[in-house]
Amino acid sequence: MQQRAALLAWLPALLALVLVAFGVSLAVGSTSLSWHELWTVLTGGGDDLSRTVVMELRLPRALSAFAVGGLLALAGTLMQVLLRNPLADPYILGVSGGAAVGALGAFLLGLAGLWVNGGAFAGALLSTLLVFALAHGRGGWTPTRLLLTGIAVAAGWGAAISLLLVMGSDASLHSMIFWLMGDFSYQPGGRLALAMLALGLAVCWPFARQLNVLARGETLAEALGIAVRPLSLAIYTGASLFTAVAVTEAGAIGFVGLVVPHMFRMLAGGDHRRLLPGAVLLGGCLLMLADTLARTVAAPRQLPVGVVTAALGVPLFLYLLNRARGPL
Repeated sequence: MQQRAALLAWLPALLALVLVAFGVSLAVGSTSLSWHELWTVLTGGGDDLSRTVVMELRLPRALSAFAVGGLLALAGTLMQVLLRNPLADPYILGVSGGAAVGALGAFLLGLAGLWVNGGAFAGALLSTLLVFALAHGRGGWTPTRLLLTGIAVAAGWGAAISLLLVMGSDASLHSMIFWLMGDFSYQPGGRLALAMLALGLAVCWPFARQLNVLARGETLAEALGIAVRPLSLAIYTGASLFTAVAVTEAGAIGFVGLVVPHMFRMLAGGDHRRLLPGAVLLGGCLLMLADTLARTVAAPRQLPVGVVTAALGVPLFLYLLNRARGPL
């Protein structure tokens, strides 16, 4: 009972933080609303302009940002277990780049809907397979080899994205570049991303104890009877799928998958029974606030949300690199 209470002690504070982030996302913008006005709108009152702004523009955008942030944080948490490296995340390992190339390829072919989602998932999965195929040298896979190979593959996807942008029409170039840097302007509410987030958390959380053991090394995990290969394959596939849905929803947003798991570990430790749901809530909260900053800090212009997440993530990435001096 004490252990369960310790696991749940952080939950009320984190849920309260998420509610505050939702409130800020809905209230702040070109038409600012007080908390009383916002509550009036959410309970069915208020004038037509306020209802339109909140219910048709800001609420779908906030839900989409929460879902994408949660998916990226979940994918980053899984990859850091898989590679046992604190610098691993879908953006740095090239999974986001592969998903972006798949989605952009579908756009250029004039496809939409599920074809774009399928293209993003195929790109993410191809990128994951490429990394693991290329990293398998004479000595087999090692976390360091996988990380460096992922960085190289990510650079290759960057070149492919540039090529696809050059091949696109002038009319679509601006919107494609903006989408690649993170854009929630045209989201219908993130239904697919929210459904995937709920499904992903429901599937991953029962394996939290196995993830705790795997994070200590494959040898120990095998000695304790964990089927390491099937579990690793499930992590590859799940992280790729979560990243693909996130990229399809809002473009290739970097650093959320890297920053959020570390932030939560500093707050509540590394037990994955806490870390998985905690990272999801914190990732959703962070991206909602980042999107609010992106659409207000340079108003009336809107910044790509990836600019804000990079401003937060780059200092922490350099801090982690500094701590990891010596053999990675």
